[in-house]
Formats: sequence, C-alpha cells, structure tokens
Amino acid sequence: MPLAPDPQTRQLNYADGPEKVRQSIAIILETEPGERLMRPDFGCGLRRYLMKPNTVATRALIQQDVQRALRSFEPRIEVQAVEVAAGADPALVLITIDYLHVRDRRPGNLVFPFYLEPT
Repeated sequence: MPLAPDPQTRQLNYADGPEKVRQSIAIILETEPGERLMRPDFGCGLRRYLMKPNTVATRALIQQDVQRALRSFEPRIEVQAVEVAAGADPALVLITIDYLHVRDRRPGNLVFPFYLEPT
C-alpha cells in the first residue's frame, strides 16, 4: 500500500509479519496482469469482471482466478478456502480468503470487497 511518513516521527512505517502478508494479498488482487513491466503475468485480473452480472457463474470464475493468483504469487501462505459471495449491494462481491501462514501455521483471514459496477 502507499507509503506515507508517520506524522509524529516523520519516518516511513513499513509493514511486517501478518500485516505485510495481508498487504501482499491485496496487491495481488488489485493488480491486472500486464501492469508490471518485468512480471507481465503477475496479478489476479479482477478488472475483467467489471460490468459483469453478479451471478453464481461470475462469482465462481472470480473464485478460480483468486485461488490461482494466490497460489502462484504468494508463497508465504497456504490457501485454505476462497469464498465469493454477493454483498448487500447488487454490484458488491465479497471475496473471503482463509489461509495459513506457511512459516508458523498461524491462520489468517482477509475479506476483500470488489464492485462489479463502478460506483
């Protein structure tokens, strides 16, 4: 996520541990393949689902893409489950990712909101 200096210490705060992994997962989900010059296959490619209907079929495709991307690009976790469910808003999809940290087997969870239609 964007680095910003701490207003009190005026130093950059870097994430570490579980927060660093969560940020990495979010970066993978938000990145479109082809965006990174030296890694053209990096990313999940969720933007291809913009303007698609919030149907079971669309959510199943999103689930497959998320699982593939995380298994390919985040070696620090073992994906346990990826659930994609419709949110309260008809355009909202909630992507829930359950995972284990490979190093210490500690469980982690991330809920990533994704809108199929721009608001």
